[in-house]
Amino acid sequence: MTLMTERAVNDIVQERRLVTAIPGPASLAMHARKTAAVSAGVGVMLPVYVTRAGGGILVDADGNSLIDLGSGIAVTTVGNANPDVVAGVQAQVEAFTHTCFMVTPYAGYVEVCEALNRLTPGDHEKRSALFNSGAEAVENAVKVARLATGRAAVVVFEHGYHGRTNLTMGLTAKNMPYKQGFGPFAPEIYRVPTSYPFRDRGLSGPELAAMAITRIEKEIGAGNVAAILIEPLQGEGGFIAPAPGFLPALVDFARANGIVFISDEIQSGFCRTGQWFASEHEGIVPDLITTAKGIAGGMPLAGVTGRAELMDAVHAGGLGGTYGGNPVACAGALGAIRWMEDNDAPAIARDIQATVMPRLRALQAAHPAIGDVRGRGAMLAVELVVPGTMEPDAARTSAVSAHCHAAGVVTLTTGTYGNVLRFLPPLSIPQHLLEEAFDVVAEAFDATA
Repeated sequence: MTLMTERAVNDIVQERRLVTAIPGPASLAMHARKTAAVSAGVGVMLPVYVTRAGGGILVDADGNSLIDLGSGIAVTTVGNANPDVVAGVQAQVEAFTHTCFMVTPYAGYVEVCEALNRLTPGDHEKRSALFNSGAEAVENAVKVARLATGRAAVVVFEHGYHGRTNLTMGLTAKNMPYKQGFGPFAPEIYRVPTSYPFRDRGLSGPELAAMAITRIEKEIGAGNVAAILIEPLQGEGGFIAPAPGFLPALVDFARANGIVFISDEIQSGFCRTGQWFASEHEGIVPDLITTAKGIAGGMPLAGVTGRAELMDAVHAGGLGGTYGGNPVACAGALGAIRWMEDNDAPAIARDIQATVMPRLRALQAAHPAIGDVRGRGAMLAVELVVPGTMEPDAARTSAVSAHCHAAGVVTLTTGTYGNVLRFLPPLSIPQHLLEEAFDVVAEAFDATA
């Protein structure tokens, strides 16, 4: 499968087109209403108010067409208003919108769980349960691990991000904006060193894993650990893929000590990295895997999938929620999964990497502020530093992103130090838009040099 063509998608011409400044007057007027009506705690990165979207384009209230390199933070992987998702959602809405699966169940929930059991790594017997958000999925994975092992401690890693609920804030590494002022957090959470190849001082994956394992053994006690929880490709921490050998060593340690290994694939899962799941890049098989974001084409859905003996250890009623596995969201997921399978979505992500990575490396050669280029598939990033140093340069990162926004390209920043530009184009983006978007990115680096 190759990248999409230039044809219109959802009747949206696939071209960048600016008719006002960004944001324009209609968006600014709506943003004033947002300020008056919505909590200030709900931030907005780029106040262009979207009216339509599809392919690789977002159309705003002023009629501007912007190229989307964010996918709603990896949610619209199959593209906005994907026809398979739309058809499934429309049919389900006409049939019924909700019954609560725990009261009177329906086939869609079962079918999504069957797909998760089939697609996630490993050929062992699996079970799944559905929820509303990534944070809910992580919380429930921890519940499963604690109940199944009879242990309390959860090990997480530097630069990790797992959500904004009380438990998941405790699991998350970065304080601002996710944790500041919201404590105290849940107990029995322990953070250990991770692998960050750009900043690892030449240490290998196995060496770094040994350091983390020593911390676990000496400071926590392996026999007290219910779960090791890690993103196989860290998202909000800065799109960090650990050095080869780091993850397999952790899996081996977990297996040897009766610890549940949980892979948080909420941002990296569902074909985003060029495999169905990022765990597959090193051949690791998690005991539990959490999914959300790209699972349902923009509908709110999340899942926990894992070894049958772990998932079935939970008593009836111990997992669930009123809206978890909502039938409309399940219909969206079935449509999204069908599109991914029919179009070989992992290959599309690899094609995006083949287009974008050489562009980023060329930029790195021209701009010494780019300290690192990294990522996999359609989950790529550059880390900016003060030239000649390892000092993070968050100000330059923000300036580059702001220039892209003004030119009609939606980019996102991330990272513990706020100095990473991340790129998450939808897999529906046509080739010419992808090329044009990175022309703008290159212009932004030149303009801010």
